[in-house]
Amino acid sequence: MKLNSFTKICGTNIVLVPYKKHHVPKYHMWMKSEELQKLTASEPLSLEEEYSMQKSWLDDEDKCTFIILLKEKEQDEIEAMIGDTNIFITDNENKVGEIEIMIAEKAAQGRHLGWEAVILMLLYGIQFIGLKVYEAKISMSNHKSIQMFKKLDFKEKSKSDVFQEITFERNVTSVWLEWLLKQFKLDIKEY
Repeated sequence: MKLNSFTKICGTNIVLVPYKKHHVPKYHMWMKSEELQKLTASEPLSLEEEYSMQKSWLDDEDKCTFIILLKEKEQDEIEAMIGDTNIFITDNENKVGEIEIMIAEKAAQGRHLGWEAVILMLLYGIQFIGLKVYEAKISMSNHKSIQMFKKLDFKEKSKSDVFQEITFERNVTSVWLEWLLKQFKLDIKEY
């Protein structure tokens, strides 16, 4: 999304940066993992297809993606990369966005970094994209993500046995926004 092309979001333990061409080789390496493909409902892509996908995420007005960096290592972005988070605008008229999160690096899992990344992304979507409703489509086997979105007060909207996924939904309210703002400060900088 052009909106976030030059946006850097600094959190307590992580930094979100726009998904750029230099991130693609490491991202492509992650996505060779059958486990990550299953958890993210993704198909394996060639490196050329991954570069094309990165360009579409950067240029399309309905897609917003950030690479998640460990703040302590952010000087070397490739070394600092641990995952990604994104929003896909599914209904622009009603301001509905589907949020996704992936912590790909095993050493970064279980450290609440995904929690921080999702909250920063939710806040960004509310404050800068104007989203009013969020959806999260999660594989039925991804128990960690299911629990995280339940803790974020998302409610089950539907279940697909065919796709083996659950769709969760959360309307943005002033009370929920206030709660999100208390979790992590959204510090926007130029990238």
